[in-house]
Parts: sequence; structure tokens; C-alpha cells
Amino acid sequence: MTFGSRLDAARRAYGPLCVGIDPHGSVLEQWGLSDSLDGLERFAGTCVEALAGRVGFVKPQSAFFERFGATGVAVLERTLADFRHTGTLTVLDVKRGDIGSTARAYADAYLDEDSPMAADAVTVSPFLGFGSLQPFFDVAARNDAGVFVLALTSNPEGHQVQHARDDTGRTVAEGILDELRARNAGAAPLGSLGAVVGATIGQTEADLDINGPLLVPGLGAQGGTVEDLARLFDGVRSQVIAASSRGVLGAGPEVGALRAEATRLNAELVQANL
Repeated sequence: MTFGSRLDAARRAYGPLCVGIDPHGSVLEQWGLSDSLDGLERFAGTCVEALAGRVGFVKPQSAFFERFGATGVAVLERTLADFRHTGTLTVLDVKRGDIGSTARAYADAYLDEDSPMAADAVTVSPFLGFGSLQPFFDVAARNDAGVFVLALTSNPEGHQVQHARDDTGRTVAEGILDELRARNAGAAPLGSLGAVVGATIGQTEADLDINGPLLVPGLGAQGGTVEDLARLFDGVRSQVIAASSRGVLGAGPEVGALRAEATRLNAELVQANL
């Protein structure tokens, strides 16, 4: 199955919630864990136990594992492997973007099914030019994996790049969405190339229907609400994967409480027809 098909099936089976697995130091402290390799391992293991086969999607943030060096990356590899074949798809949040053979090496690292760090999908940055992402698209296609491209992010600094206009009058974000729409054309039920669109961007005139998934971070602690998502993505609600990290992780460290909060938020999203 293509990633778009697997994503659609997971969304129908479990709902649209994507839980961010972000072992930030403050979250580890909140859980009563040390900001150390031991704390990281216990945090990751709890997330797997609570969420695997219970939600459709998880989004590990690579940087929070990488900060512990090689041993932290080993925990990330194990976490990705533990979610594999549970029904929960992994979106590895790395936001990589480079050119040529370097981009291909990143793609092989994260999307080749034989890689120890293989995920179901990865996030990438298009701001070296959309064409620079071709190695990611090629490796993803060969491995039935997915790629989520930054398009409209919520951080205030993103506006000066993403809302800049090219010589056709399109914003940079609109150009990215147009490229994704063209590459997903004809795919059913969804294409495998998605866009990252922040929950707190307020509003946009861009056409968000790319016939592919929309990864929407910012739900919960960052200020995005279910009502915001229902309004912003009206017309493309069935394409939304709503990501929340601290909003769900704040219920930890007990497995049952973490699972219950994910279940509650998922149900709220489904009730809003997301």
C-alpha cells in the first residue's frame, strides 16, 4: 500500500490525532524523570506502551533525541522500531532540506525500509527550492513512505519567507501547495506527499486541497483549538492529521492517563468532523 493509502486507513481506524513524542527537558521534569539518557528511555517506553495501536499517528521530534548524542539516536531508532507493525504510523520530525547526494543520504537514512531509523514519513524543508526535495520523493516512492513539506508554519519568522511573492504573484506557500497538488494528482484515496500547515496561522487564502495529507501541528499547548482546525480546514477536514505534543504529554507519566487523554482528544476531533 502507498503511504497515502495507509494513512487514510489509519485515520479511519483510529482518528486524526497525531501525538508528538517530544522528550523536552521540561516534559521529562514534569514526569518526574531526569533529563538524562535513563529519563529519555523511560519516557519513550511509556509513550510506546500508551500509544502503540491506540492512535493512528505519532511524531517523534528527532532533535530531542539527538541532544543525547549517539545513545539518544539509538533510543529513537528503538522507538521507531517499537511502533512499527502496531497500526500506528510514525512521522519523523526532522525538517531536513539539502541538495543532491546529501538530500539522498538524508532520504535513505529516514525513509529506506532497511535503515535502522526508518519511519513511515518524514518532514522536510523546501526552502532550498522545491526541486531539491526530489531525492526524498524518489526514496519515499520506492519504499511506500510519505513526505510532509513545510508550507505554512505558525512561527512569526516564517511569514517573511512563506508569504513572499514570486514573479507570478503567488506566495511561496501557494507555490509549494501547487507543486504538491500536481504531484498528488490522480492518487486515491490520497497522495503520499503532504503539507505542514500550522494550527495557529489564523487564516489563509491558499488552496489547501492538495489531494494529500495535511499535518497540522500546534493543537493544544501552542494555542490551537479543535474549533480553529474545523474553521481553517473546512472543506479539507478529511485530509487533516492534527498534531499535539505537550497537550497530550501533560497527562503523563502514567500509561493509563496518557492513553486516556489521547483517546479524549481524538474523540473531540472526530466529533468536530475532522
